[in-house]
Amino acid sequence: MAHDLTSPPDVKRRHFLRTAFSGAALSPILGAAAETGKPGPQTATGEYVEAARSVPVMDDVDVIVCGAGPAGVTAAIVAARAGARVRLFEVHGCLGGVWTAGLLSYVLDANKPGFNQELMTRLKERSSLIQNGAGNYFYDPEEMKLLLEEMCLEAGVKIQFFARVVAAHSDDQKRLHTIVTESKSGRQAWRARVFIDSTGDGDVGALAGCSWEVGESKECPCQPMTMMAMVIAPEADALRPFASHYHSQPGWRKEPVENLRLELARVGLKASYGVPSLFHVRERLFNLMINHEYGILAYDTDAVTEATLRARAEIHRVVRGLRSLGGAWDGLQLVATAEQIGIRDGRRIRGRYMLTKEDLIEGRKQPDAVTRSTFNVDIHATSKVMNEKHGYHNAGVKTLPYDIPLRAMIAKDVDGLMMAGRCISGDFISHASYRVTGNAVGMGEGAGVVAAIAAQTKRLPQEVPWEEGLSQLKKLNLRA
Repeated sequence: MAHDLTSPPDVKRRHFLRTAFSGAALSPILGAAAETGKPGPQTATGEYVEAARSVPVMDDVDVIVCGAGPAGVTAAIVAARAGARVRLFEVHGCLGGVWTAGLLSYVLDANKPGFNQELMTRLKERSSLIQNGAGNYFYDPEEMKLLLEEMCLEAGVKIQFFARVVAAHSDDQKRLHTIVTESKSGRQAWRARVFIDSTGDGDVGALAGCSWEVGESKECPCQPMTMMAMVIAPEADALRPFASHYHSQPGWRKEPVENLRLELARVGLKASYGVPSLFHVRERLFNLMINHEYGILAYDTDAVTEATLRARAEIHRVVRGLRSLGGAWDGLQLVATAEQIGIRDGRRIRGRYMLTKEDLIEGRKQPDAVTRSTFNVDIHATSKVMNEKHGYHNAGVKTLPYDIPLRAMIAKDVDGLMMAGRCISGDFISHASYRVTGNAVGMGEGAGVVAAIAAQTKRLPQEVPWEEGLSQLKKLNLRA
């Protein structure tokens, strides 16, 4: 897939990419999962037939949560507090997903009761929260990592890092009963009564055979990806004119964006994101959001890899360029680029209700309202051409506060599977609103409590009335 870059591509990096991912460069150390038979021959169509293998099965929990981002980590903690035995899988080496591995550093639409408020309170106690209006705040990603780990351990959640879900198996009645992971420990199978897909990209739902959508169509256009970065300034106040958010000036300001564009132009650079932004996190720490990667499907590994390489290279060019200007930028340091490029658009698993733009326009209330979204439609430019006109837009949709129903979080095609976060059931427009992480927390809260009740009472999630979930949240002091 060809891409029009704002700066000349790094030929050596692209050559390395093609070589490293050609298939011939697979490392021999990946033989940790022992096979029970000899591998089959290569077929005439160029496929390779793997030998059958015995996979160890663990069946020691009630609820399995796949993906430890904002929705998943919340679901796991709440399910455990509700009395369920919970296992939480995460592909990275920390909890938090886009909050931490993605270095997002700010939370939107968090002005909700329950776990959102608890998290904000505990971050404040660590002096790691800068309020940005009633429902938004900035935080230190390292403090967030540690806090989430402590909260999971307090609740008794079994955490497993560095594990990716690679298969999901259902019975003849389409009841999901087992997932399979791959890790350094090899291939392992895990059973539970209820599963929650909080992978962001709907990996579990897709593996289980659920129907799904992505972007505006299966082949895109979809929202672009963005890699976040953290930088340290020698003097915080010196960057005030370029910071879209600064601690002593709450809210978002437009003028600093243009100031930052002009600074980049001085060194011959133009950010691939039309609204390059610098956000003040704490003390001398700032968050940098300056790139867009267009037309990348979240489940196309080669494309995501190329996007990651381009994005990281662009960040380094920008930081080096700004530092070369001296003055306010003299001594600017790049602390970290995100381990995971930020993905806005992944699979949306079809549920028992599908949120649409009409729900947003009418501000629909739902009988099984898990949480209420107050966020606007936020669609980042789906192409470089569109980015030249506006970096993001709302598609002309004006929203009213609307409810996210439990039904949109329960898979339609497979029983025993719930979704939480941006992979719930919705159309392209509604997803552009509910995808922000304050809403993800609210969804995780609802999915966690219902999953716990369903598992402990031997029911399916759709058989648990939301009133029971709400009652349990009240007992957990997560609702008034």
